Amino acid sequence: MTDNKEQIKELENVVIRFSGDSGDGMQLTGTLFSDTSALLGNALSTFPDYPAEIRAPQGTVGGVSGFQVHFGNNEVKTPGDYADVLVAMNPAALKANLKWIKLGGTIIVDIDSFTEKNFAKAGCVDEPLKQMGFRDYNMIKAPITSLTKESLKGLNLDTKSILRSKNMFALGMVYWLFDRPLEFTQKFLEDKFKKIPIIIEANKIVLKAGYYFAETIEALHPYSVAPASIPKGTYRNINGNTATAWGLIAAAEKAGLDLFLGSYPITPASEILHELSKRKDLGVKTFQAEDEIAGICTAIGASFAGKLAVTTTSGPGLSLKTEAIGLAIIMELPLVIVNVQRGGPSTGLPTKTEQSDLMQALYGRHGESPLVVLAASSPSDCFKYAFEAARIAVEHMTPVILLTDGFLANGSEPWKIPDMDEMPEIKNTIVKEGTEDYQPYRRLNEDMVRGWAIPGTKGLEHRLGGLEKMAVTGAVSYVPENHQVMTYEREKKINQVVNSIPDIDVLGDQEGELLLIGWGGTYGHLYTAFRELKKEGYKLGFAHFNYIKPLPKNTHETLKRYKHLFVCELNLGQFANYLRLNFQDLEFMQYNKIQGLPFTIGELKEEMIKILEEK
Repeated sequence: MTDNKEQIKELENVVIRFSGDSGDGMQLTGTLFSDTSALLGNALSTFPDYPAEIRAPQGTVGGVSGFQVHFGNNEVKTPGDYADVLVAMNPAALKANLKWIKLGGTIIVDIDSFTEKNFAKAGCVDEPLKQMGFRDYNMIKAPITSLTKESLKGLNLDTKSILRSKNMFALGMVYWLFDRPLEFTQKFLEDKFKKIPIIIEANKIVLKAGYYFAETIEALHPYSVAPASIPKGTYRNINGNTATAWGLIAAAEKAGLDLFLGSYPITPASEILHELSKRKDLGVKTFQAEDEIAGICTAIGASFAGKLAVTTTSGPGLSLKTEAIGLAIIMELPLVIVNVQRGGPSTGLPTKTEQSDLMQALYGRHGESPLVVLAASSPSDCFKYAFEAARIAVEHMTPVILLTDGFLANGSEPWKIPDMDEMPEIKNTIVKEGTEDYQPYRRLNEDMVRGWAIPGTKGLEHRLGGLEKMAVTGAVSYVPENHQVMTYEREKKINQVVNSIPDIDVLGDQEGELLLIGWGGTYGHLYTAFRELKKEGYKLGFAHFNYIKPLPKNTHETLKRYKHLFVCELNLGQFANYLRLNFQDLEFMQYNKIQGLPFTIGELKEEMIKILEEK
């Protein structure tokens, strides 16, 4: 850390955006900076921004990869709207991200990459440092590539390996700029490359070279961000996919069941499969199927056999799983379906975030086929709602769809590791041997839950399948009146879940002019916009929904207390339309964004101020 501590200025929060070509290591660079800041006790939120085009040509705008981190000494709920510091490793990165840097911000570029050839690849008609105009920025033209080569010329490394280290130079510069220690990253390098000592040495050398270059050029001023005041406990930085995986593991432990995942890899959900496949030590069984349909069908088989069964996917995969979801519904088996939403339709924007699968989750099946739909709100929140999805699935004998999205899946934040002893038990309805006169569809309670008989249990022989069942006995039935009875029973069972979920909670004013409404992964942006408007003296409330089907009991009572109901979501208005369908006596306004990007705080505030200040 810098010796000039008397010159260090304290800041409350900072937003940094690392950007470069897909091969420049910007995701790792951003992750290492985030992890170091988390270990120092800062509150933080991150936003990895992957290229939508899988193999875009190197040096083009389509191939730019970004990672934004917002860290501070107070509450941080979003990755920030605009960056205080932009690191751009080539002209394409600068061109793609210039709109996301604050006026007066610092831009660090690898000046070695600003060549005529790279200008052409980036689609710049002129040298971009002249074309774009940088009088309003602190531009640092760092020879990152050449200094990386110079610092490693004594090592026996090929050119490709040397250039792979240049992201450490940029990281070292930003570490000096914000008074971050190098030791956590050095330890990471030692662990990751323990079998390749020369790579450890090379990256350490370049990291220090970047750090001392920033210190000596006298064009940067060091800043510091103090730790945040957070509740005591053991924390780690976690992304949404990892949190989802761990929530499922915790639920299996609390339910006393083995966890089985049958899945097919798909962006951006694949990491859940990867994470669970590492947990054989905790009894987790994973199966990577040949396609989406096989994945869910193996999970249904595992559920029939008495396991906590899960399948994971994204929008296109959920479409393929639709018929099998109907099978799980008519068999009334517990099943968790995790849908990490992305931009569509078709392949769409596979690495970009969206909330456009809500209607598919609610209604995207043939016949009357109700199930429970939940949505997580933040990366760490994915743990809570993965656990909750499993609890509802097991206790109510139903499939549950858990909606996350690309923003939550890849974003990260500090997460307080829970005490498993303090987490609730999950009660299953497994029928024990010796139960007399077992009937597959006999309802055990007013919640319409049926008993879960495990195949092979003596005396509990029964038949399940995709044909309509006779009430109570489960025998195949073509009786018209019975089909209506079973249709009502399946719908009632899902509606009864409302008795085991919390009421919707409103922040701010409990009645009045405006209620801001959101659901799922938009929470951080909506909450921050709400909080800032409250500080500015505006009167409004904020309600964010995690339980979508069924909606909380007090939803209508809450909504009717406000003159304006303002629904904000990353689609064309699916939740707004769902609320209109359920509450036809109320009127809903909406604000929608479908750009593969999260909301910005500024745009949300602007829209709400229009409503609040209209004459």
